[in-house]
Amino acid sequence: MHFLLLYDLAPDYLERRSDFRNEHLGLAWQAQSRGELVLAGPLADPVDQAVLLFQGESPEVARAFALSDPYVKNGLVKAWRVRPWTTVVGEQASTPVRPA
Repeated sequence: MHFLLLYDLAPDYLERRSDFRNEHLGLAWQAQSRGELVLAGPLADPVDQAVLLFQGESPEVARAFALSDPYVKNGLVKAWRVRPWTTVVGEQASTPVRPA
């Protein structure tokens, strides 16, 4: 299954992220190397949200990531939520649906 971790970023996110970026990226690359995190990054124009795509059996991995993320702990993320994502098209789709 896939899960989206959605971040609402603080207005001063770009100005403050350098203090926490290395720790955040280290956490993200560790999750990626374990096969949990597929893709991640901020949305552009404006940079007001970020999306992190997780895969696994439950949303707990994404929740645990958010709770340990220095961006969350230090207020760069105003709010976050995990949403299940039913993926149906693509090589990594969790529930592939093909036309008849």
